[in-house]
Amino acid sequence: MPELKLGPDLTLKGYGIAITRPEGQAGKLTELIKTAGGEPFAFPLIAIAPLTDYSEFEAQLKNLSQDDWAIFISSNAVQNGMPRVMKHGIPISLRFAAIGPVTAAELQAFGVKNVLTPLQRFDSEALLALPEMQQVEGKRFVIFRGLGGREVLADTLKTRGAHVRFAECYQRINPQADAKPLQTLWQNQQLHAIVVTSSEALRHLLALGATEDWLKAVPICVNHARIAEEAASHGLHVAIAGAPGDEAMLQCLKDSLSLRHPLR
Repeated sequence: MPELKLGPDLTLKGYGIAITRPEGQAGKLTELIKTAGGEPFAFPLIAIAPLTDYSEFEAQLKNLSQDDWAIFISSNAVQNGMPRVMKHGIPISLRFAAIGPVTAAELQAFGVKNVLTPLQRFDSEALLALPEMQQVEGKRFVIFRGLGGREVLADTLKTRGAHVRFAECYQRINPQADAKPLQTLWQNQQLHAIVVTSSEALRHLLALGATEDWLKAVPICVNHARIAEEAASHGLHVAIAGAPGDEAMLQCLKDSLSLRHPLR
């Protein structure tokens, strides 16, 4: 039985935790888990890759001077899109919005100032709730994202009378062939929780092992109610972080694991 301390000093000693974020985006949470005594396992369910052909994206950039708003839905969109945007030049009148503070910080690194960002929950719905996104009839929006993805942002803006187009600048792939590495860790009593922070990663995880009893026995710690609802609908045990950020996810892990493995 893993050893835990009571109270605010609760640790993760003896616990193994799989992190499904893309490679290069799990560093801080990995270190937090290690500092708390846990054993993190990298199991990325999404890999970010450049497009094989950027001709369509480049064509979208030629129309930036006609747009009122540029919305970036992730740091990946910034990293893969802004270098090409900079070559075309940023129109003075173009305003920028980002789904969350990490994405906003990435934009600021490219010299973009005054990025509109939700203050609490960081998703499309929170961005759409901001005053600046209400009276948008006739406004022109370009949404920087990967291939595919949720349509709620574009669809809602369109219902409010805006003109919306996409500038897709990267693609997401599942680098995992199966869930056997996780299953083996679980069978060896080395895996006690899985961190999932995107709906797409959850869908990949479900595709790899949704019907397996072992997966239904492992707590899934997520960062959004939308992800939690989908996980719960498949019979998974799920816990939601109380706030954005890696520190909140660490606390979610501690709380979830302490409840499932109480001290004796």
